[in-house]
Amino acid sequence: MKQKIIKSPCVIGVCAANSGSGKTTLIEKLIPQLIKKGLVVSVIKHAHHKFDIDTPGKDSFRVREAGASQTLIFNDHRSALITENVKNTFNIEEVITQMSLDADIILIEGLKSMPYPKIEVHRKEISKEILFEKDSNIIAIVSDLLLDIKIPSFGLNDIHSIVNFIAEYKNSYGVKKNNG
Repeated sequence: MKQKIIKSPCVIGVCAANSGSGKTTLIEKLIPQLIKKGLVVSVIKHAHHKFDIDTPGKDSFRVREAGASQTLIFNDHRSALITENVKNTFNIEEVITQMSLDADIILIEGLKSMPYPKIEVHRKEISKEILFEKDSNIIAIVSDLLLDIKIPSFGLNDIHSIVNFIAEYKNSYGVKKNNG
C-alpha cells in the first residue's frame, strides 16, 4: 500500500503596527510572483469587523441561518466553506490544518501577536512603532525607510527580493541545522 506524504506548508504572517500600512497591497503583489515560482499560495485574512460572504435569501444563507455549523458552497471553479464559530473562539491551528492540503505557503494577514514567523510592513507616515524590536518572530521588514537593523529589510516595491526571501525561507522551513 502506497503511503500518502502529507506536506506541511510554510506559514508566514504579514503584520504591521497600524492598519493602512499596506499589508494587503504587499500580499496582492507577492501572490502572483510566488505562483510564478511554482508555489501554491493560500491566505488567511483577519477581519476586525463583522463580515458575511454569503448572500441573504440564497439557499446557502438560509441553511446557515437555520443553524448549520458548516456550509460548503461549490461549483466546478470554486468552493467556500463557511464555518460558524459557535464557541465564539478562533483556532488558527485548525484553520491552517484545513487549508494546508495543497498549499506550499500560507500567508496570514494581520494577527500581529501570533507566534509564527512574520514579515513586518513599516511605513514612515503610518507606523507608530517598529514591532520587530519586541517580537522575535518577525523575520524581515518591508519599509519605505532605510533601516539599519539586524534582520533582512526590503523596500516596499522590491517584490522580487521579498519573493526570493520567502522562497528561500520556505525551502529551509522545518529543516534542522546539524551543528555536529
